[in-house]
Amino acid sequence: MGATLNAHGRIDFSAEDCRAQLARILSSADFQATDRERRFLSYAVDETLAGRGDRIKAYSIAVEVFDRGSSFDPQTDPIVRITAGHLRRSLERYYLTAGLADPILISLPKGGYVAAFSSHGTVAPTAEEPTSAIAREHPQPPRRLGKPRLIAALAVLAAAAVALVFWFASSRLSPSEPETPHLLVEWFDDMNGSSATTALARGLTQEVISQLSKFSDIVVVQPLGQTGPDIRYALAGGVDMSAGTFRVRVRMLNRANGSVLWAHSYDGTTTVPELLKVQADIAADVATSLAQPYGALFEADAKRAVPDAPDDQAAYFCTLSYYSYRAGFNPETRPAVRSCLERAVERFPGYATAWALLSLIYIDEVRFYFPFGSQKSASLIDRALAAADRAVQLEPTNVRALQAQMIALYFKGEIDAAIRVGRRGMTINRNDTVFVGEYGYRLALSGNWKEGCPLVAEARNRNPGPLAYYEVGLALCAYFSRDIEQAVMWIRKANVPDNALYHVIAAAIFAEGGYTADVERERSWLMEHGPELVANVRREALLRFGSPDDAERFLVSLKKAGLMPD
Repeated sequence: MGATLNAHGRIDFSAEDCRAQLARILSSADFQATDRERRFLSYAVDETLAGRGDRIKAYSIAVEVFDRGSSFDPQTDPIVRITAGHLRRSLERYYLTAGLADPILISLPKGGYVAAFSSHGTVAPTAEEPTSAIAREHPQPPRRLGKPRLIAALAVLAAAAVALVFWFASSRLSPSEPETPHLLVEWFDDMNGSSATTALARGLTQEVISQLSKFSDIVVVQPLGQTGPDIRYALAGGVDMSAGTFRVRVRMLNRANGSVLWAHSYDGTTTVPELLKVQADIAADVATSLAQPYGALFEADAKRAVPDAPDDQAAYFCTLSYYSYRAGFNPETRPAVRSCLERAVERFPGYATAWALLSLIYIDEVRFYFPFGSQKSASLIDRALAAADRAVQLEPTNVRALQAQMIALYFKGEIDAAIRVGRRGMTINRNDTVFVGEYGYRLALSGNWKEGCPLVAEARNRNPGPLAYYEVGLALCAYFSRDIEQAVMWIRKANVPDNALYHVIAAAIFAEGGYTADVERERSWLMEHGPELVANVRREALLRFGSPDDAERFLVSLKKAGLMPD
């Protein structure tokens, strides 16, 4: 049996063992890679094991694996570099889930495409070992994510968006990939030394890693993995058991100074069914609280936004600025955010999330900004769908890309296709509440209020960010269930004063409830600030409601509000 060295010459493995590891990866459902990426990996492994690592270049990969012609120019076509980046992410996620205990780690070190083979150790640190390099001498008190601090961070991003556009325009040199936040997940501590506590701590650590790795926009670093200055944040925790109960304490820290950026405690009983369920529930809650838009990672990174950031950071900050704009649907910030995202995808054409958010902002111009003729709306929807399709092609498991594709298809009138995309996204990451809420919206507005409304409610309850968007949705849910009192409660709770659609929905609800003064206020606002929407309200209603009966019912309410001609 022959032996082979990895690309760094550190560890010998037999070629048979390496090929067995490759087969294990390719056959795993947790290796979420495209056919092109799978062929790429097989080619890199086979050529490396055959001693032909010096042949593994962008040109040979493009011609021999991707079937590009002999005229392929890697200087002008980045397809190999982009695919390599996605393949590295797919491998990382595999080794954080199904491959956690695999003996051989196959990787493609940056700077080339030669496969590397190394020992994949995941042994937990002993009691004598420090569990991390985090500074712990003067930790800050734990704190939960707070709305005022999040709003302040959003304001910083909104102000930075314009400057980032000009920075992109003047910058000359660009890194090969946009910045992605890294989170080190440490082994959770066993606080009382029992075998049961140790088992729960280890199982919970692995479940948290698995749930976090479903979020495409972060890189999860497992215990005893790489450390470095690019890993700004760490997740640590402790498990304690006593008298039939347990408590889990989890915290996210800034590795530079040990400050606690987020913390939460979870309690439960130690019965076997309870432990199995609560382990999954805790991991899901931690992942949602940290890694979704408006989560603790978002808040921490939003504070880092500066106008003169390097290109990789600037592209990342552009994606964060989208969420700042979306929090309040501020029409004044939308053009700057759109330009920023357009610059980002121009500089980084393989940045799937930026393509997805660009698609969403195109759709927003159809959804929320008036006047728009049907021809211009159709053109924007086509652009949005093209950008979303590009994002999904680049990264098929990126939930933000699927969200954009779902909404673009919906507004194009392909409702069944939109719902299919939504279901796929739900199977990929059920913990991304922004996606859950949008999928719920699509179901509800298509006429499936029974299935969609609970998802909108769940998104509101689990999302740490702005809630008004979901509250308007819940107002519609109550309206179509004929609970006008509940609909009035939700529409009053929502606060999106600059959004014309909010005022249209409020007018319809108040009219059905007989709230004359409120109806007059909404009608006056719309006649002053949204006359184009009022003039085209029938077309807009038919565009949004998948059921013609729902659209007609809503239009009858608007007629009662004096917003429809006789």
